[in-house]
Formats: sequence, C-alpha cells, structure tokens
Amino acid sequence: QVQLVESGGGLVQAGGSLRLSCAASGSMFSINVMGWYRQAPGKQRELVADIASGGSTNYANSVKGRFTISRDNAKNTVYLQMNSLRPEDTGVYYCNADLQSGPYVPYYKYWGQGTQVTVSS
Repeated sequence: QVQLVESGGGLVQAGGSLRLSCAASGSMFSINVMGWYRQAPGKQRELVADIASGGSTNYANSVKGRFTISRDNAKNTVYLQMNSLRPEDTGVYYCNADLQSGPYVPYYKYWGQGTQVTVSS
C-alpha cells in the first residue's frame, strides 16, 4: 500500500518562508510526476507546482519566482520551498504522486493527507 506523508506546514507571517516535504512509501515500482496542490477555504483545489522524474517543472503563475519545487528520487521525496509568502497562499497543501505500484499496473494518482499553511498579514 502506498502512502504519501507531508510535513512542514504551519503559521508564518507575510513575507516569511516555509518548506514542505512529502515522502512516498510502500509498494512502488515507478514514480512519474510529483506535485503540490492547495485548497483555500471555499475554493477548488488547484495546482501549485509539479515536477517530472527527469526534473522538468511547472508552476502556477501566482507562485512563479517565489516557490521552488524539487525532488530526491532516491528518497521518493518531493519538496516545496515557499518564499515571500502572502496571505492568499493560505490553504491546505496536498502532495500528489503519479506512480505505479507494480510493473504491470497502470499509473495512479495518490494523495497525501494535507498540511495546513497559514500566512498572516
């Protein structure tokens, strides 16, 4: 069984920084894209950033230049470094991984349980 466990959320003042981590564990054969999504109160979940196994990245326009996504393939871990945080970055941040649990199993998107990020003004 695959698990994604996030850590690193918390309360920070505007302009501050946080670093989120997400480690995948369990029965895994291959991991393709890993990413971070967020959901603010009353809003839909949205993509923040994602990173392919080869390192290519994709960011939401609202976080470009402030957030950096990275991954350690040996540790099956993805990170999100968040700088210059704004109150509108507040929300629950979810880790996502597109992975195969076995050699003949289709890729499936797994989700973490979410970690709260609150940015005060």
